Amino acid sequence: MPQLVLIRHGQSQWNLENRFTGWWDVDVTEKGAEEARAAGRLMRDKGLDFDIAFTSLQTRAIKTLNLALEEMTRLWLPVEKNWQLNERHYGGLTGLDKAQTAAKHGDEQVHIWRRSFDIPPPPMDAGSEFDLSKDRRYEGIAIPNTESLKDTIDRVLPYWESRIAPELKAGKRVIISAHGNSLRALVKHLSGIADDEITSLEIPTGQPIVYQLDGNLAEVERYYLSER
Repeated sequence: MPQLVLIRHGQSQWNLENRFTGWWDVDVTEKGAEEARAAGRLMRDKGLDFDIAFTSLQTRAIKTLNLALEEMTRLWLPVEKNWQLNERHYGGLTGLDKAQTAAKHGDEQVHIWRRSFDIPPPPMDAGSEFDLSKDRRYEGIAIPNTESLKDTIDRVLPYWESRIAPELKAGKRVIISAHGNSLRALVKHLSGIADDEITSLEIPTGQPIVYQLDGNLAEVERYYLSER
């Protein structure tokens, strides 16, 4: 039975500061680093093991994966990094404090930007300090200037189908370290969650989600790994 584990990166500095982060590269806090280490110890103690890992091109997800694998003495595992597992791009909201944004635009509008399925935030302005067009890691990639959850799903799933699903079908045990919205895309796909329900699904930082899948990679069981 194919085994897949999803883990959202540990708390980031901008999680702590309540800012919209998206594609901007923010490191984990010390709490976030410990969340990652604790996840690794928990997976080790529960007897989980992996053959291959996938993550995004963002530091917080890469570091979370590395810290967890270090606790499992599995830093030698092959790891594939890809921008299609990046967080949703928050466009012109990137870097803004969520409470201040709500005070300026109203709670209802911010809720729509954050939680609607197919309505993206306003696009990022040209010349923004958060423009990533000169970042080496995205050379040759058409960087979005904003994304809805639907847009995020539309880039995550082709990567799932082309790279991750074949590994699972070949019997590999897979771990994916990514972000709230790129993981929402995978959970929606694997668990068959409706468009209007997936937007409210909260994925906690640093808590492994274990999937047992059938031969067609449909969910048989999904649960959060716990110390109990």
